Amino acid sequence: MTENKNADRMVFGLDIGTRSIVGSVGYMEKNKFNVVAHYVKEHETRDMLDGQIHDIGHVSDSISRVKENLEEQLGFQLKDVCIAAAGRVLKTVTVHTEYEFPEETTITGEHVYSLELMGVEDAYEKVNAGQQDIRFYSVGYTVVKYYINDYVIANPEGHKTRKIAADILATFLPDDVVDGLYSAVEGAGLNVANLTLEPIAAINIAIPVEYRLLNIALVDVGAGTSDISITKDGSVVAYGMIPKAGDEFTEAIVSQYLVDFNTAEKIKRASIMNRQITFKDIMGLKKKVTPKEVREVYKRCVEDIAREVSDKIVELNGGKSVSAVFVVGGGGKVYGFTEAIAGNLKLPQERVALRGEEVLGGVEFKQEGIKKDPLLVTPIGICMNFYNQNNNFIIINMNGERIKLYDNDRLTVVDAAMQIGFPNQSLFAKRGKELNFTLNGEHRMIRGELGEPASITVNDKEASINTPIKKNDRVKIKDSTEGKAAECYIDQLSEYKSVLRLNVNDNVVECPKIAEVNGQIRTGDYKINDGDEIKILDYYTVEWLMKFMDIEMSDKQIYVNNVQADSDEKIFENFTIKILKKEYEYSDVTDDEIQIDDIEMNDEPERQDTDETTGTEEVQDVEIQQISESPKDTGAVDINIMVNGKSVTLRGKNQYIYVDILDFYEFDTHVAGGKNLVTKVNDVRCEFVTPIKDGDIVEIYWED
Repeated sequence: MTENKNADRMVFGLDIGTRSIVGSVGYMEKNKFNVVAHYVKEHETRDMLDGQIHDIGHVSDSISRVKENLEEQLGFQLKDVCIAAAGRVLKTVTVHTEYEFPEETTITGEHVYSLELMGVEDAYEKVNAGQQDIRFYSVGYTVVKYYINDYVIANPEGHKTRKIAADILATFLPDDVVDGLYSAVEGAGLNVANLTLEPIAAINIAIPVEYRLLNIALVDVGAGTSDISITKDGSVVAYGMIPKAGDEFTEAIVSQYLVDFNTAEKIKRASIMNRQITFKDIMGLKKKVTPKEVREVYKRCVEDIAREVSDKIVELNGGKSVSAVFVVGGGGKVYGFTEAIAGNLKLPQERVALRGEEVLGGVEFKQEGIKKDPLLVTPIGICMNFYNQNNNFIIINMNGERIKLYDNDRLTVVDAAMQIGFPNQSLFAKRGKELNFTLNGEHRMIRGELGEPASITVNDKEASINTPIKKNDRVKIKDSTEGKAAECYIDQLSEYKSVLRLNVNDNVVECPKIAEVNGQIRTGDYKINDGDEIKILDYYTVEWLMKFMDIEMSDKQIYVNNVQADSDEKIFENFTIKILKKEYEYSDVTDDEIQIDDIEMNDEPERQDTDETTGTEEVQDVEIQQISESPKDTGAVDINIMVNGKSVTLRGKNQYIYVDILDFYEFDTHVAGGKNLVTKVNDVRCEFVTPIKDGDIVEIYWED
């Protein structure tokens, strides 16, 4: 019995399992943990299922008995205890998250970190979906895969891409499990000194820190579930579980031999120890079986569980096998289990091994008759975890509120923000409202400006979202701001900056484009509103042209492509326009009958005051000289031509030009069917004013 003077340095560890409660008390001395008292008590009824306490009162009673037995061995009272939450109650969620940049961007570490946080937030929302009374703690996450432009990549940082994505595996612990453990322990008159996770407690014993650079899986096969941890690059990167373990083997024996559960459990253990087995079934009949016969009974269960464990390992490890597997826990000792794991993972059998006596080399039992066994790995690990309390629940102050966080050695500001439900979008700079409109029938979107990111301090010092935090830290976060909303004016559109070239009295005139917004003509200084339907017109009307050239229409006669036109006649690119004094007749018989001064136009007309009604701009006066009158010939003739392979008769004039065809042949020149309008006579390109004669072969079509 230990003397009372040693009580202050004793650590009491309690492993509250599905089948039993294991208590160990000891102390660390010269890098060796000395166990001075140890006791195991099986549950009398099934008070726990799959690691979850179902009857807190009964479990408290069982803890009290373990405590009393240990106190009797020690000779002093136990007050504080270290416990572990079962890995089987962890919830893991895998999500795919992605972000598309407005343009090709070089990926930085901040981009990658932000992407990961988006994934963890998605996982947090999924795990809490439909939950009203349960809060989940984020235990950690690992990135299974990164993607750029939908292709898998090991590390996206430094690459140039439009889209990044990731598959994130996040792990959470439900609040009610933690509260249930605390209640059961406190009901036995004990205070929780330290709380960790069972997989972490086991891994601290089974996989030393120096091994964790390797990609290793630890499988803890208990009674209700098989818990899995994965190490890589020096840390634990993933947790998982399958809801099958040692009880599955026991239940197979129950069915085969018609015995109660406790008898079947003894038969299973005897088969593991390779002993001859004699028992009575529920009918009172005495039976004797060999260990080999019992193993055949649960062989199928062993194969099924080994396959599911192997599949889960591959899933947690990013779709590939690990380098080695360590197995702990009583369920892992059954015949053929490690061999089946090795086969499924295509590993040599020596790379899948039970970890028991060899990993407990740094543990010494002061009691006699205690054999070092895989069953002891987790309870001893709980005790030893007391000396490294990084993996524990800590309290911090977040925006004036005390919150509890699970310390996974990598806690940052964003973990605290997520625990209180601080929106991810409030951490990062927000873009101002985007502007959506249609331009010539196509959707356009202009992004708003970026605002300022969240203002963060830790202990009154400026910090960022990835600043590490520890217990009792004071964290303050002020919401990020939204940037300026997007805005755009008509004259900022590249389509508006182009010009319409027209042939006016044998001079090329460049006219600025005209915008139509929601059916109304607008000038270049119009500010575009969300939802506007904008058209940059590819034509002028006669009236708009005259106003642009500052020519009075009342005493003029206008010809478009040698056809007299009204004020609302549409004029397209490269059309020919003649402007004449109204008192004279116009004939296209001879060129020298029309005398007109050259119209001087700047290459890029200087912007003048605009007319709000038409949206056109004013230019310098153009002087139009009088012309000599020519005799008028009223004799009309009919001619027959071929237009695009179809026979067409032109009537009503004594002479015809190309544009006259459009009066007799249906072809819409106003709606563009391509980039250029092609006009040909007898397979030679021509203008709208080219003369047409009887028998000509004419073509008109759009080309890209």
